[in-house]
Amino acid sequence: QVQRESGGGSVQIGGSLRVTCTASGYTLRDYSMGWFRQAPGKEREAVAIMDSDGDTNYADFVKGRFTISRDNALNTLYLQMNDLKPEDTAMYYCGRGGYLSNGGLRMDPKGYHHWGQGTQVTVSS
Repeated sequence: QVQRESGGGSVQIGGSLRVTCTASGYTLRDYSMGWFRQAPGKEREAVAIMDSDGDTNYADFVKGRFTISRDNALNTLYLQMNDLKPEDTAMYYCGRGGYLSNGGLRMDPKGYHHWGQGTQVTVSS
């Protein structure tokens, strides 16, 4: 039961990227799933969460710029990132939270497990 992130890269300020988390060994839509990021020297922080009902929760610093979504047929979670800023530079990870009603939209990384290897996003001028 693993997931693999991909799609990161280098982009200029104001640009866009879509990162992808592909799950294997379990049905992604049955869990709360989240995108998190960690910059060097900083704690891992939540960016966006989607629960099994498809409800979402976003960190204030990405509201209106980032969108979390999933493709149930592909067992894949996405994070569309628009209007990127230098402070968005970080390693982005997807994490698996609780199953069905035990999931929810909590933003605490401690509630998530089964981390992938991450994908680097770098925003520069």
